[in-house]
Amino acid sequence: MFRFKNGQSIVNVAGVRFGGQPGSLPTVLCGTIFYQGHRIVEDDEKGRFDRSAAERLVLRQSELSGETGCPFVPHIYARTASALLRYLDFIEEIWSGPFIVDSAEKSTRSAALSLLSELGYADRAIFNSISIATDEAEARALLENEVDSAIILAYNPGEPGVEGGMQILENGGRVKDEGLVPLARRLGISNIFIDPGVMPMGNGAGSSLRFSVVAKSRLGLPVGSGIHNAVSSWQWLKERDKINRSCCDAAAACMQLAMGGDFLLYGPIESGEVIFPAAAMADILVAEAVRDLEVYPEATHPLFRLV
Repeated sequence: MFRFKNGQSIVNVAGVRFGGQPGSLPTVLCGTIFYQGHRIVEDDEKGRFDRSAAERLVLRQSELSGETGCPFVPHIYARTASALLRYLDFIEEIWSGPFIVDSAEKSTRSAALSLLSELGYADRAIFNSISIATDEAEARALLENEVDSAIILAYNPGEPGVEGGMQILENGGRVKDEGLVPLARRLGISNIFIDPGVMPMGNGAGSSLRFSVVAKSRLGLPVGSGIHNAVSSWQWLKERDKINRSCCDAAAACMQLAMGGDFLLYGPIESGEVIFPAAAMADILVAEAVRDLEVYPEATHPLFRLV
């Protein structure tokens, strides 16, 4: 294991801390709810869903978090602004911590920024994401609203891989006139999280693991990924049973954590039953591995809860 020479930022969003040297803080685990095709969603345009089932899912992640010591952050996906409003009303009733807001629709993401500010949730929300696809309208919405936490997607289609992703972050490479990190800061984002964007298996998925080490070394910012996307894109695995898929999901998560990951976008919220124990184990192993490097885990770390 390793300790980074450069200082490592610790970002605090609504009481949950991300970052630092590997082994110091437990990994923050982020499970997606209301995702496309989620069986609890009855109407993804209007945001109608099975409220009881959604509550059980969120509260179960909270229980797993309390047992293991790994913080949980809900990752809310919404297709429309109307749906997002209903989802936010629901989260507000049962959850007091931070949450991620996400959508594949630019208009929904821009509307989300206004909603979060108007409803007083800006200090709890993490915007996903700032990327090369962020246009002037979305950038203006970021600048004009109060959300100050965001994930930056370091995907570089012109130059895939570690160095291409770092160029996107630092100077824009051949794609943007400005790096995404300085852009985020110019738009008022003070809590910055880095996500390399995970390619499908066989197309460079493994580079996201090395990217985590390089990005933390050069930038000192919290880094994580949706490594689950590599697993879910693996055609061979799709033909195997659920146990095989769950094992690979847990293994991929542990690999991301062993490579310095500070947070994990673990995919469907139901996967928490597998991911929390695996992540807690990885956190314990990492903390023990860096013990002689003068890295000391905090009191809530899985090392002190489960060993």
